[in-house]
Amino acid sequence: MVLRHFLVLCAFGWAVSLAAAQADVRIEPVHLDGPRQLGEETQAAAVRDYLQSWQSFKAAFAQDQAAMLDADFVGDARDKLAAAIEQQTALGISTRYQDRAHDLRIVFYSPEGLSIELTDAVEYDVQVLDHGRPVATETEHARYIVVLTPSEVRWRVRVFQATNE
Repeated sequence: MVLRHFLVLCAFGWAVSLAAAQADVRIEPVHLDGPRQLGEETQAAAVRDYLQSWQSFKAAFAQDQAAMLDADFVGDARDKLAAAIEQQTALGISTRYQDRAHDLRIVFYSPEGLSIELTDAVEYDVQVLDHGRPVATETEHARYIVVLTPSEVRWRVRVFQATNE
């Protein structure tokens, strides 16, 4: 009986910590002027897959493993992030990211359905560790232009470009 209560409390604590780690996401209504309409299922999948890309982004940087980007990033976006991971590994540092809030707006859906462009006004914490020891933590506000491209079963990030706000 005591063991069961302990397991329930552990599971509840894990669920609470997981919920606390999730970012607040706001999605502006889609108003596209163009020949192709963006269906609700496509929009939901694109947003879901983009937010999942943040999970692999965070894990790849925290563990210095560029291969962790492969499921969610392609092309230039993947190459630039992988290069940043290689640079930080060479310096003996690592970074931990925790996204706090995303304000997403889908701005373009290509007529042939091969790309979705969105903007993300994101707030996140970044912690820099030098050989495993924290040296700095900051909260950042950034705006990203993101282009998603479909793959076999999901949308993948092809462009991940920070812009000046």
